Amino acid sequence: MKTWPDISNAEDFKRWRSAPDLWLPVVMGIAHGANVDAVSPTSFKTGTNLVIDLTGDAILKIFPPIYAAQFAAERLALRQLDGRLTVPIPRIVAEGKDSGWSWLIITKLSGRVGSEVWPELSEQERIYILGDIGRTIAEVQTVDPGKLLEMPPAWPDFIKHQAEGCIERHRRQGLPEHLLAELPPLLRAAPSVLPAEVQPVILTGEWIPENLLLTETPDGWRLAAVIDFGDVMTGWREYDLLGPSTFMCAGVPGRLRALLEGYRMSAEDYDDAMRRRLTTLMMLHGASDLRHIAINDWQSSVKRLEDLEDLLWPQTLWA
Repeated sequence: MKTWPDISNAEDFKRWRSAPDLWLPVVMGIAHGANVDAVSPTSFKTGTNLVIDLTGDAILKIFPPIYAAQFAAERLALRQLDGRLTVPIPRIVAEGKDSGWSWLIITKLSGRVGSEVWPELSEQERIYILGDIGRTIAEVQTVDPGKLLEMPPAWPDFIKHQAEGCIERHRRQGLPEHLLAELPPLLRAAPSVLPAEVQPVILTGEWIPENLLLTETPDGWRLAAVIDFGDVMTGWREYDLLGPSTFMCAGVPGRLRALLEGYRMSAEDYDDAMRRRLTTLMMLHGASDLRHIAINDWQSSVKRLEDLEDLLWPQTLWA
């Protein structure tokens, strides 16, 4: 196998990942060693790591040393969730480590990436899919986290770290000054808003269209599979409602109600305290970037964070 490159940062890895002549010998060596055919390896353009379609039936994910934690999380999560969900997830075919690099060969699942399909769907199809997502999140959170509980960061440490960098992170992303001014009191209130003690559950952190596969059925498009578990951690269950809320529900009451009902949440549970928890977690999320909220020109109608809260999580969902 060709010697692994010396990768010290994300930019180095992006350059290597974008050059097939550099990574193809490594990919072919891994496939040969795992006795997996690689007829015409093709890379996916999105994602953090190098992801290769080897044969049409198998996917190779290569993790550089700087993303070793993602390899560990995905490997543990796929093993812990294997056979325990109604919706398919990838299964590990082979795995390995070499010179600080790690790789997984996993099964390729059928379906189209959600980000490709979502804009084409009818409103009723979107509602059905969000119900599917809610049910799948609930299923994941009933699975014993097992050894995932031993993986850093622990939930309290994660919240502390995110709070420490919250204001500067949102400033870099261009959050308007009048909303930045609300972050210090939001952070001061966070310990009283968020649960002091939680029973940790498995969190993917990224229930977003890019990580969902959809399929067309006689009854319309539905959720077919869930992919990408590299950001799995454990913590407070409501954290995983953020992705579908902000990127798919887009403040539409019927969509949000379908998500929460699929999640088995009652009308009584959806109160102002929960809405404020979601707003707080949104600002602390590991991938928080309000520029990507799926509501066109939301900034023009938002003077306070409370306005954004009302847009994303309307006060009245159930009649």
